[in-house]
Amino acid sequence: MDTIKDQLSFYSSALQLRGRRNNILASNIANAATPNYKARDISFEDEIKKLDKNGPITITHSNHITHNSGKSISETSYREPLITSLDGNTVELAVEQMQFAENSMRYTTTVNFLNGKINKIISAIKGE
Repeated sequence: MDTIKDQLSFYSSALQLRGRRNNILASNIANAATPNYKARDISFEDEIKKLDKNGPITITHSNHITHNSGKSISETSYREPLITSLDGNTVELAVEQMQFAENSMRYTTTVNFLNGKINKIISAIKGE
């Protein structure tokens, strides 16, 4: 039987990743006019798979073949621009703003799912 912590941990991880991605995207937007600034991002899907219990296979013996994606959870990748800038800046403001808006919407949706889950747990505890 899952504990309350187990039930809420996925949403907690998702919120942390969404918040981290919002910070990265906000940094990209803030540096849109900085020469030679390279736009960064993380893949939410790849990062959440690393945290999911049913995600990648774990290595339990030294003779097992390792699978390494090449990136740790703390690494970000650089975004390839559609149009290169003369000053070396790879931030495309419209793309960054769209990504930020979408990620913010998904953050809010995750909070709503988490609130629903908490309300169900409270109802179960109260016996409603």
